[in-house]
Amino acid sequence: MAEAGPGFLEQLKSCIVWSWTYLWTVWFFIMLFLVYILRVPLKINDNLSTVSMFLNTLTPKFYVALTGTSSLISGLILIFEWWYFRKYGTSFIEQVSVSHLRPLLGGVDNNSPSNSNTSNGDSDSNRQSVSENWSGTNDLVSSCGIDHGWIEIESLRECKVWRNPLNLFRGAEYNRYTWVTGREPLTYYDMNLSAQDHQTFFTCDTDHLRPADAIMQKAWRERNPQARISAAHEALELNECATAYILLAEEEATTIVEAEKLFKQALKAGEGCYRRSQQLQHHGAQYEAQHRRDTNVLVYIKRRLAMCARKLGRTREAVKMMRDLMKEFPLLSMFNIHENLLEALLELQAYADVQAVLAKYDDISLPKSATICYTAALLKARAVSDKFSPEAASRRGLSTAEMNAVEAIHRAVEFNPHVPKYLLEMKSLILPPEHILKRGDSEAIAYAFFHLQHWKRVEGALNLLHSFRMIPYPLEKGHLFYPYPICTETADRELLPSFHEVSVYPKKELPFFILFTAGLCSFTAMLALLTHQFPELMGVFAKAFLSTLFAPLNFVMEKVESILPSSLWHQLTRI
Repeated sequence: MAEAGPGFLEQLKSCIVWSWTYLWTVWFFIMLFLVYILRVPLKINDNLSTVSMFLNTLTPKFYVALTGTSSLISGLILIFEWWYFRKYGTSFIEQVSVSHLRPLLGGVDNNSPSNSNTSNGDSDSNRQSVSENWSGTNDLVSSCGIDHGWIEIESLRECKVWRNPLNLFRGAEYNRYTWVTGREPLTYYDMNLSAQDHQTFFTCDTDHLRPADAIMQKAWRERNPQARISAAHEALELNECATAYILLAEEEATTIVEAEKLFKQALKAGEGCYRRSQQLQHHGAQYEAQHRRDTNVLVYIKRRLAMCARKLGRTREAVKMMRDLMKEFPLLSMFNIHENLLEALLELQAYADVQAVLAKYDDISLPKSATICYTAALLKARAVSDKFSPEAASRRGLSTAEMNAVEAIHRAVEFNPHVPKYLLEMKSLILPPEHILKRGDSEAIAYAFFHLQHWKRVEGALNLLHSFRMIPYPLEKGHLFYPYPICTETADRELLPSFHEVSVYPKKELPFFILFTAGLCSFTAMLALLTHQFPELMGVFAKAFLSTLFAPLNFVMEKVESILPSSLWHQLTRI
């Protein structure tokens, strides 16, 4: 019996909530009908006549005071909304509506559990504090109990541009986009950085001793693509040059299949050069530099072959090639091969292997990236996203798994606040550049371009991310990472094409209620001024406006009175 009582009350409450959610229009018309039936005993017509007589006796000073007071109140609301928005990044009215009014109107998911088991009182209070501030307050870090030992010790430094680990092929992908759209996906600055990378990785001081390498040394400096391709063919006529095959695979091949064939030829030539230079690397500085160059060439070729296999659908083969490459050259972390491996493992839905890779590379001593942070967040969100409800979490508190997901998403969004716009498809994607700026819009594009499909595959992950889309606003000073650099916008504009609208952070979009209160304040202030200057004209205008506004209602009342008998109330009293 003790359990039957609360169960009955819960069913009654759910029925009431359901009725107010779906049958509010029926209730509204019933109330209107009752008011009309009771208009005679309630003396509604007499009261309306008295009110109209009272309004006719009011002087223009009253309307000036009324509109002036309305303008003052709306102005105070505007000031408070603006202050709250600047501090917390969201509208106070909108937050109250979502957090308090929506659950009363039936916005809470009834299928989600209403209670969560907690281990002790401290965790209960901690989760309750997070659930009250889950939508993104300035104290979210301390409420979640995030360990401030995570804060990176890197000092604020100038914006550094990194090679995109998942950069596309120029001939097979970038040029194909240009042929179809007529737009250039790469900027001159980006291609110039690639030319510098090629000269660093694929050349050395002893290239002038070998005719083919000497030609390629000049080819990497050429600005004209056709001149580079012609130089590569010229070098191949002299010798089996691995770097010449690389250039042709990158720029001349029009399909991934053609590029893979050229890279296989480059691999055969590159392995021979690597073995020869490995035996002579200790004979002098020149041989050591040549061996370092040959190592870079070999690693680059194997990595691009793995990327070709991934693009051609041979994902397991690509994963094996990447793992072997990381074991063979563990010290070459500059290439960030683990990010290619993470993307391929996510395609295979091998989440346990993804977690193992993250455990090795998501370390405080290693540089972070959007791939590392958002992949960690995706794995944490995957555990709770299918059952997570923001409204339910705000009422019952967050469980341990939900707390971990909140912390992971908080960390990822703070590292790169541009990514959610692309994952939630609030901003259109373009082809990623060959270089990216960490924590910038270019990195966000490169990450979302390859990982959007993985977020869509996890049910509810994007909904969970959407719930916390307002988090980055109060994080301009930095909590888990060093403060957000101010030079990202300039660097991203150099890396991204002109037809793309660069995402700028921090850039806060004004909520609807701030714009509404600003318009209301201005409108009422204008009415107060016009009423003070032209009282008679504004009075005529107000009467005309009100008569026009109530004309449809008067028409409906006349039709209803012509249909229903006037003595209906007396007949009801006799019954």
